[in-house]
Amino acid sequence: MSSDIQLNLFDHPNSNPRDLIPTDAKIPIIPGTYRNMSELAQDCDHCHRCPLGDSRTHAVVGRGHLQAPIMVIGEAPGQSEDETGLPFVGRSGQLLEKILASVNLSTEQDVYIANINKCRPPQNRVPTPDEIAACKPYLLEQIRLVDPKIILLTGATAVKGIIGDKQGMTKIRGQWMEWEGRLCMPIFHPSYLLRNPSKEVGKPKWLMWQDMQAVRAKLDEITAN
Repeated sequence: MSSDIQLNLFDHPNSNPRDLIPTDAKIPIIPGTYRNMSELAQDCDHCHRCPLGDSRTHAVVGRGHLQAPIMVIGEAPGQSEDETGLPFVGRSGQLLEKILASVNLSTEQDVYIANINKCRPPQNRVPTPDEIAACKPYLLEQIRLVDPKIILLTGATAVKGIIGDKQGMTKIRGQWMEWEGRLCMPIFHPSYLLRNPSKEVGKPKWLMWQDMQAVRAKLDEITAN
C-alpha cells in the first residue's frame, strides 16, 4: 500500500475506512474487516475493484446457512445469477441442489454457496487472474465468517483460485486437501455434469456420487467427534 493511500485512510476524521475499500484494488481488505455477511454484501454491491463491476446487474455474494459446516465455492455468476443476485440458481444450481440432497445436505442447514468472483464476466468467460485477485479478499472474509469444516471447490477455476493447484480436474477431483487448516475437496462443476449426463460407472456423474458420499462420511466423522 502506498503512503498516500495510507494517509488518505486516516486523514478524514468523519470517514469510515470501509467506504474506501470497494473503490480501488490497491486498498487491501484485511482479515476481520467485516462483522457480518450483510456488511460484506453492501460493499460488493458498490465494488469496482476490477472492471467487472462496471457491467454487472447484481453482485452475487452467496446463499445458504451462514454457519454451515460445508461451503461450496464456484467460479463466477452466469446470466441467471447476475439477474437474481444469487449464486447457482440456473440449471447448474438446480443440479447442485439435487446432488446435495442425494446425501441429505441442504442450503437451509448444511451448506453455504459462494463464488470466486462476485460479478459476471462478459459472455460467461473464465475470470482473469487480475479479476480473481481483486475479488478474492471478499471470499476469504466469507470463509472466515462462515467458518466451514469442509470446502468443496467446484471446477478448475475455484481450485486454482483458492489452493493454486493447476492440475486437471480429472486428476484431483475427490482428493482431500488441506488449505489454511481446512479440509478441501475439488469436485466437478455441475455444468460439466450437464454436458456429460451418463451415469455409467467411471463417468463424471458416477464419480461425483462417489465424491459426495465421501463428503457425507467425512462430515459425519467430524461432527461425531
